[in-house]
Amino acid sequence: MRILALALGALIAVPASAQTAQVAPILTTPEAKDIWTHARPEIARVTHVALDLRVNFASQTLSGSAILDILTAPGAREIILDVDNMNIQTVAALNGPNLPYKIGPRDAELGSALTIQLNPGTKRIRITYNTKPSASALQWLPPELTAGKVKPYLFSQGQPINNRSWIPTQDSPGIRQTWSATLTVPDNMVAVMSGDRLSGDKGMQRANGGRAYEFRMNRPVPPYLIALAVGDLAFKATGKRSGVWTEPSMLDAAAYEVGDVEKMIDAAQALYGPYRWGRYDMLVLPPSFPYGGMENPTLTFLTPTIITGDRSNTDVVAHELAHSWSGNLVTNATWSDSWLNEGFTTYFENRIMEAVYGKTRAALYADLDWDGLQKDLTEAKNGPTTRLHGDPGATAGQLDYFKGSTMLRTIEVAVGRKRFDAYLRSYFDRYAFQPQTSAGFLADIRQRLIRGDKALEARLQLDRWVYQPGLPANAVHVQSAILAKVDAQLAAVKAGGSVSAVKTTGWSTQQWMRFLNGLPRQQTPARLKELDQGLGLSASTNAYVRSAWAELAIANRYEPALPSIEAFVNSVGRGLLIRPVYQALVAQGDWGKPIAARFFAKAKASYHPVTAGQVEKIIAK
Repeated sequence: MRILALALGALIAVPASAQTAQVAPILTTPEAKDIWTHARPEIARVTHVALDLRVNFASQTLSGSAILDILTAPGAREIILDVDNMNIQTVAALNGPNLPYKIGPRDAELGSALTIQLNPGTKRIRITYNTKPSASALQWLPPELTAGKVKPYLFSQGQPINNRSWIPTQDSPGIRQTWSATLTVPDNMVAVMSGDRLSGDKGMQRANGGRAYEFRMNRPVPPYLIALAVGDLAFKATGKRSGVWTEPSMLDAAAYEVGDVEKMIDAAQALYGPYRWGRYDMLVLPPSFPYGGMENPTLTFLTPTIITGDRSNTDVVAHELAHSWSGNLVTNATWSDSWLNEGFTTYFENRIMEAVYGKTRAALYADLDWDGLQKDLTEAKNGPTTRLHGDPGATAGQLDYFKGSTMLRTIEVAVGRKRFDAYLRSYFDRYAFQPQTSAGFLADIRQRLIRGDKALEARLQLDRWVYQPGLPANAVHVQSAILAKVDAQLAAVKAGGSVSAVKTTGWSTQQWMRFLNGLPRQQTPARLKELDQGLGLSASTNAYVRSAWAELAIANRYEPALPSIEAFVNSVGRGLLIRPVYQALVAQGDWGKPIAARFFAKAKASYHPVTAGQVEKIIAK
């Protein structure tokens, strides 16, 4: 059952700063309980966060205050927030007395509970604090790790629960909040955030030094979508409502690569309704950014690894844009249901690609996703981690993306595209700015799409898809004619044919991936040398190619490739591309594990804390 705000919430006054936007509902059903937060939103919850922070590159800290608007159930005497590894200096009612508070013991994964005692009638709290250099959401880059190599750089990555290391709030996707922020940064730097920009491109000079940039997000969002970046940044428009930020030396290449974004926005709106976030700008980050993209509202963060000069990786842009509906607009209430974000978005992404580039190219991406799905299922042995709904963070590989999107495609084929599109559009409208669970989605689709049709219910196997491991037999596999041609050349090489006969001119990233991942894992040194020299693998400027080649070379302990592999893991910080390299090395035991440790020791400082932690766990196995 969905209830607005809290039980008896209609009797509780909404703080003034929250009155400009809808106070987002929360879910109180059993499956919506978030085990990754200390908060108890059914008693007291945050509705708005107002940040006023100074960025200090010398100390690698943010310092200042957070003002929290709160909504309480009758009789509530405390509110519990999530914090991690930050220094709390004062807690007080706004324009009122200090409030007693306690910071609980630190959990290695979840951080600490900040429990604040409330006075009767307390509606706003001011917390003064500073972060620590080790804050898990923040990466402070020295100039040498940026493209320009002159100025330092800061960026945040909040998903899934890292923002509690720089914002004292209730860090759960089911507790949506509006927010505002003032960031004061060094005079020669620019700040951007995932909200409406209020202070112009140059900010405002502050009397006590630095330039202040102001931002606002008056639509309630899950806290992980609050994001910032500070650096030597420039902007170039890509259309009337879109543009790209990045370092000046990368600006033209980045703007070209994402140049189809306006067409994508039009296609997305035609499919599933209006884009509700105003502008759609993008920020191309330095190489240490840990993900392909991050769907921060109004400002998608993108990895520079997508810049290959041929727009063959614009599926990443389409994916992050699609999150503006699935993930940002309708959000998984807990991370046990992250497929509601990622599976929906991967399906939606492919529909955008089809609308913009045609069915042939869309089939290429869908077929490659099928490959990834089969790989993840095999490696997880169709075990418990191949369920869509499961323990948070435990889903095998990219199953949330690939199995989730395959489920939706299977429903589309069963009921027809027109009918399914109408359902999805109404779904996004009806649940806009709300959290969702697997149980909630299944109940909704049964009520509004299946409508008691027992034959359709049996054919779809919805519970089997969501709650059981493995892949149901009704899964739809889209096959690509483009990749079929790659498969023909791959078959010739597998049969012993010459690598020189492989025609790679004009190949997209996806064609390269199909070929390299399709090669047998066991190769002779002579064959590996032929592949490397004939196809230029070690010298490729395509990060996807380098990663796939590294996996193959490591599987055969091919030492001539090690210098290229070392250079690669020191120049790319995207987890999707470097984690498999470290995993492959560790899998080689006494030969590979010392190499992995050596590579990581040198590269660690260039990785985001999220990526560094993931690699540390791989090497520790």
